[in-house]
Amino acid sequence: MTRAVLSLGSNLDDRLANLRTAVTHLGAAVRVVSGVYETPPWGDTDQPTYLNAVLLAEDPSATARDWLDRARAAELSAGRLRDPQRRFGPRTLDVDVVAVWDEAGEPVLSDDPELTLPHPRAHLRAFVLRPWIDIQPYGRLPGHGWLTDLLTAEPVAGDALELRARPDLTLESTA
Repeated sequence: MTRAVLSLGSNLDDRLANLRTAVTHLGAAVRVVSGVYETPPWGDTDQPTYLNAVLLAEDPSATARDWLDRARAAELSAGRLRDPQRRFGPRTLDVDVVAVWDEAGEPVLSDDPELTLPHPRAHLRAFVLRPWIDIQPYGRLPGHGWLTDLLTAEPVAGDALELRARPDLTLESTA
């Protein structure tokens, strides 16, 4: 059984519907979904605010590459178009593979430029760490430490103040 933590984000069109598209597309593999957070854009600030969430998924036969393929397929199902000129630009749906664990519970490590694991910037992103804590309060990001420690250390702690919980918006797994 492999487990994966996936980060979801959307700042174009119907943002909540786009996040729901990802959850639906990932289907029965989704075990738990975080709360939804509204967040300022990261890296390229000339764009609308995001809705972000994190989910935990499991599949007995999925490899790390399978999780990436599923993430990209979910993005395509929401009409995601990549703009090479704006790496951190606006998007209908962004699904990042943050971390993967193998059937023995060991973190999968990869330095493949197409799939670096754990995600190379997850430890710097409050919009990943805060929702992840919703579903794994005692979680650890492989190679970086406890989620709560990462969220409360600078520079992430300052960014965390910009996140706004949206309890009026919900995502649900189908599992």
